[in-house]
Order: sequence, then C-alpha cells, then structure tokens
Amino acid sequence: MSIKYNIQNIFWFILLFLSFFTSKVFSFDGPLQIKNQYPIFLHVCPPYLEKASTEDSLSFSLSHSSTYTLQGSDNWAVNLDMEITEVSFRYKRTLKRGIELGIDIPLFVFSKGFMDDFLEVYHNTFGFPDYGRSKRPSNSFLYEVRKNGGLVIKGEEQINIGDIRFAIKKSLISVGEFGWSIKGELELPTGDVKKGFGNGSIDVGVSMLFNKSISEDTMVYWNFGMVFPGDLRGYKRVDLRSFFYGGGAVETWIRKEFSIILQFYGQSSVYPETGISSVDRPAFLLSIGSRYYSGNRSFEVSLTEDLNTSGAPDFILNFTYKIRP
Repeated sequence: MSIKYNIQNIFWFILLFLSFFTSKVFSFDGPLQIKNQYPIFLHVCPPYLEKASTEDSLSFSLSHSSTYTLQGSDNWAVNLDMEITEVSFRYKRTLKRGIELGIDIPLFVFSKGFMDDFLEVYHNTFGFPDYGRSKRPSNSFLYEVRKNGGLVIKGEEQINIGDIRFAIKKSLISVGEFGWSIKGELELPTGDVKKGFGNGSIDVGVSMLFNKSISEDTMVYWNFGMVFPGDLRGYKRVDLRSFFYGGGAVETWIRKEFSIILQFYGQSSVYPETGISSVDRPAFLLSIGSRYYSGNRSFEVSLTEDLNTSGAPDFILNFTYKIRP
C-alpha cells in the first residue's frame, strides 16, 4: 500500500512542477476518457468522468488492461487471469437548450495477453508483490465466477460486443468559470452474459458533473453519481448492488496545444457480499495522462494504476482520438 501512495505523491509533484510552465489557452476537453475495466464490474455501466459542458464530438478509444484475481470464500470463487483490450466508439451531439445526447458502443477482446513476462520482470526488479501471478503459467487465460459451487460466468478468449450505452446530459449552470450539469445513462443488454461481455439486464446511472476554472491555464472537474444495475443473468442469477462513485481531475496546460491531466476515481462494490476482499472493498484508481490539441482534434494517452488492490485491473493503458466538428 505504501508503494501505491508514493506513486500518488510523485504524480502530484510532477503536476505541481509542470504547472509553472503553462501558457495561455482557451479551451479544455475534460477528464481522461477511461473507465474501470475490472472484468466482473465491466458490464454494469462503468462510469466515465466528464466535464459539465456539452459538446459535439466523435471519439475512438483503445484501452488495454491486465487483471489477476484468484480468490475464494465459503460461497464464492472469483478467478481472473486475463487481459482485456477494448475499442470503444463514442458519439455526442448537442441539441438546443444545453442538452447533449450520446452513445457508447464497446468492442472487447478477452485474451491471455502478452504482459505476464514483462510484469514478472517489473515486480522482481522493484520488489513489488505479484499477487500470486507467478504461480500460474505465463500468459494463460482464466475467467470464471462461481456462487455456491454453481457456475455464474465462464469467459472465453474471443472478440465480442459489450453492452451499448445511451446518455443524456443537461446543462444547469454555465456562468463564467463554473459549470454544472446533470447526466442520465441507460445501458442495454447487448453483450453475451454467460461469457462476461454483459449482464443481461438494463442498467441505469445518474450523476452530477461540475467544472471550475482556477486559472486561465488550469481546470478542475468533479463527478458524483450512482448506478442502478439490473441482475446478472449468467448461468446462475446474481442480484447486483447499486453503487456510488465519485472522482475528480485536474487539467493544466504546460505549453501551447499540450496539457497534462491527473485524475482520481473511486467506487463501491457491485457484487453482494462475497467474503473476497478484492471484490468487496471499494476500488480506487489513479490516472495520469497527457492530451495534445490540434485544431478541432485531440489525442490523449494515459496510464491508470490500481491504488487499493481491489475492484480494478492492475493497470489500464488508454489511447483516445477525438474529433470535434
């Protein structure tokens, strides 16, 4: 845990140091476009952090994460040794009176991946724990969830579409340097449930979005919300819990057309009490990234780290390309 907090302190120091070299700019593109890719939370409308202001945009994101959780209790077994690559398409359209409509279409690749050898060297070099990863064959695939001995999810190495999400955002206040919006989301059960690409139910989310300019070069964002997932309708039915989430981000410019973003996100657990610490405890993710602006286009890259060793992948690497008409 101390290593995680040291990393966090380093990120804050970098942000503070670079902020002394900012230059004047005129617009901000919001928090990093990443979401929690923990496999058993991935199909319950995992939130993105967003800015309060509305926009017209088309974006494509490529995310890759690695997860290792092999834990059990008297009633549950959660076995995850896998990597996930996600290609997502997001479209947003602003209507009159400050209303924004959006759609998010994800495509997932579940695989054994290629990162295990690198992670082994990384853990050994710096003395970080590997959570028992070295006890399994390198680059092997396992995705299985059981309740009371009965199978709930049995993932396979394949490419498949996930649950498609629709969103509506309404700007409530946009005065000078401050913005406040409310957002609603509806996720449809389009993913294969038994293989872990969806939950087979409709999920609903609602959130409050805020942003505030603290200088001409720095913007801060806050999001707070709640998701009401439907039941997981896998091989065995599971009643999922509504969960709270919140997060914030700071975007600051270090030169013309180039900014850095530091972002924090936390959420409560989605599953009922399992007796498995990696599932029951809250998830906390810390992300650091950069964004390059070129006219009406932007390109961002980020790295996300799991701070609490629960409810999140070991890491998430994300690339996003956005076009604004």
